[in-house]
Amino acid sequence: MIMHEALGEFCRSELFLLTMTVGVYAAARWLYVRTRFGLLNPLIVSMAVIIGFLKLTGIEYSTYYEANGIINFMLGLSVVALGYLLYENLEHIRGHEVSILFSVFVGSLVGVLSVVGMALLFRVDHAVMVSLEPKSVTTPIAVELSRQTGGIPALTSVAVIVVGLLGSILGPKMLRVIGVSDPVARGLALGAGSHAVGTARAMEMGTIEGAVGGAAIAIMGVMTALVIPLVEKILF
Repeated sequence: MIMHEALGEFCRSELFLLTMTVGVYAAARWLYVRTRFGLLNPLIVSMAVIIGFLKLTGIEYSTYYEANGIINFMLGLSVVALGYLLYENLEHIRGHEVSILFSVFVGSLVGVLSVVGMALLFRVDHAVMVSLEPKSVTTPIAVELSRQTGGIPALTSVAVIVVGLLGSILGPKMLRVIGVSDPVARGLALGAGSHAVGTARAMEMGTIEGAVGGAAIAIMGVMTALVIPLVEKILF
């Protein structure tokens, strides 16, 4: 009994939970690099393993979240890294500013209107609809937009994750099929369509793709924040 309690306390310790998170992701990343199988995306594998562990041990998510605070902090610093990458590749982006802004605006508008159209077609509740509208922007912005328009933040978070994973898995293949080879266009498509997860995949394709993808995350967030209230005001 004492041994069991000691093991339980150890599993709940910040050191163990943080080490487990890093270890699980590293192992999942190794598996993906070896197989290059889309469904073995490190995010999918890591989520499955960690959720299973938390369910099996009964550890509360709040405990796990607090133990990994340093990772959440480092995620903020990663934005700076994307900014530096963008600066290093500015010469490849100059001259494309107008086309980038227009493309992201159109992408944002089509993304929001597609959700509205499907919601109206299947008579989905308005709260669910507005929860799905910001599906293509990064989680903090998406959750705040959902909250402001009366959506369900938890549902929005799930939608953002699903869209990011689908975009990172299917996006590169779709771009190859339709013959998109320009690195700026590929980075823009992945960053605007599937936010951070797509940008991570874009960085694997090349530094230019990664730089443009990082810029697309921010631009898509701004555009969607403008488009959603406008669509809601006009249509509802």
